[in-house]
Amino acid sequence: MLQNYICLKCNVKTDTSICPVCGGKTVNLTRVFWDKQNNIPLLLPGERNEYPEFTYVSSDIRPVFPEERLLIEILIGEPLKYIDSSCWSTSGGVYIFDGDKIKISIKDLRYRDSDTIREEYEKYSKSNRYDAFYHYVDFFIQANKERILSLTTEALDYINEKKEKFDFNSMFVSFSGGKDSTVVSDLVMRALGTPKVLHIFGDTTLEFPETYEYVQRFKKDHRMTPVLSAKNKEKNFNELCKVIGPPSRTMRWCCTVFKTGAITQYINTMFKNKVKVLTFYGIRHSESTSRSKYDRESDSPKITKQRTVSPIIDWLDADVWLYILSRKLDFNEAYKKGFSRVGCWCCPNNSQWSEILSKIFHQNDYNEFRNILIENAIQIGKPDPEEYVDSGAWKAKQGGDGIEYSKRRIVSFEPCATEENAFNYELQKPIDQNLYELFKPFGDLNYDLGNKRLNEVYILGKDKKVLLKLQGRIGETHLKVTIVNLPIARAKTIRDAENKIKCQLTKFQMCLNCSACMSICKYDAIKIRFQDGKLDYKVNEHKCVHCYECINHFISGCYLRKVLTSKNYNSDSKVTKEQK
Repeated sequence: MLQNYICLKCNVKTDTSICPVCGGKTVNLTRVFWDKQNNIPLLLPGERNEYPEFTYVSSDIRPVFPEERLLIEILIGEPLKYIDSSCWSTSGGVYIFDGDKIKISIKDLRYRDSDTIREEYEKYSKSNRYDAFYHYVDFFIQANKERILSLTTEALDYINEKKEKFDFNSMFVSFSGGKDSTVVSDLVMRALGTPKVLHIFGDTTLEFPETYEYVQRFKKDHRMTPVLSAKNKEKNFNELCKVIGPPSRTMRWCCTVFKTGAITQYINTMFKNKVKVLTFYGIRHSESTSRSKYDRESDSPKITKQRTVSPIIDWLDADVWLYILSRKLDFNEAYKKGFSRVGCWCCPNNSQWSEILSKIFHQNDYNEFRNILIENAIQIGKPDPEEYVDSGAWKAKQGGDGIEYSKRRIVSFEPCATEENAFNYELQKPIDQNLYELFKPFGDLNYDLGNKRLNEVYILGKDKKVLLKLQGRIGETHLKVTIVNLPIARAKTIRDAENKIKCQLTKFQMCLNCSACMSICKYDAIKIRFQDGKLDYKVNEHKCVHCYECINHFISGCYLRKVLTSKNYNSDSKVTKEQK
């Protein structure tokens, strides 16, 4: 094994990012150097001065395919200039042609006319060639074959170790259609010795067109591999943006609604009798600062039944491409156009370069989403909506200021003047059966004990003791809740218990079936449907074990409330002057 890492605390070199002695994080020793003789990058462990015969380049690198190379040549006004060159890219818009670095100013490119660029690109595409690319890629693979062999062996051993704790029918590959999950898919099928391992494609409905094309090719080329698509068929991203505003870097609700929720439903259906399922992920530390903190193996924070393992978590971009190109694997063609990552084409975490590429290659989708962003900017009162959108300022938006739907996060109440520990709520939507379903996690519903003329419903604890009393009429907005006994959902004071009640009332007022509740219920007790504008929220009392996770998991009980809460708003409950 190559010793690509060092623990500075123990002064121990190792082949993974975790120190075998102290268990702490190690430092990556790998550097990218330029081999002038062969005109290719080399991946070597050590400091810059350890290899005087080579020139230090960067900490990572990726190949530039002829399609991206042509686009760069057009942007610098020299089409086909580097058609016979060895072309690579590092971070920050730096391109390397035959060892020479060229810096592309991404910020300036957003003012360039995309129609003109597209016309130029189509004009020169017919003259574009791959022969030089293949030539240098072959050299790149040969020069770095020891490294990729070592990484591959370690990853295969890791997969074989982790699979021992699960039966074959309790595992799957999380398949996004990106380069990382392509590599993990191939590694898992090699390690398990069969192509029949389940793949789940999380179709957010917002994937690149190239992603859908690749997934179809993958299915065709791997006919023995079951590839299932997990998709939220009830929601439309563009319409939801108009209701609650677009996602932002601080609150990417799209992941919960269109990815996590849909995958959770698939997992609960496919593995309904399993307590835990093993998921092979393609996540890597070098992708981002947030992912650099991920553990190689962990329980999913979003899908409670899921145990995730990431075989290539320590791999660099260069390693991923080494594997794909040396194995001659098919992959998503969006990478050929210059996208360094493929996911949702409208993701607020996308770089400016990705936005420019979308503007050129995905013109219709780009323009439609831009119009939605401008409409939202007008709605929330931005003085220059187009600049707000085009500058990327929309990505930093926090909370639901200016969004009409955000008003539903407020639960208005006042203490009852005639009854102790009773609260009167004025809801923002009429009471229906969904309200009572939301109280099932507290305990068992009993419609017989209460006064039917007053529409009383009792909530009973495990010992059949009355915990809560609800009083409200279907179709009306007034609800009276009386706290009869404690504890309630582990709350031991009246104040804390009332907060738990507000959690469920917030859900009642705000629910759009984001699926977050279903995702965090490990007992598959919650089912939500939203059809023809009507919500159907069901809690299966035979499956619910009253763990209260659906009440306590999110602040104030509801994920959408979290999304729409203003950063300047201290409280989302309104009380009367008497209570104040």
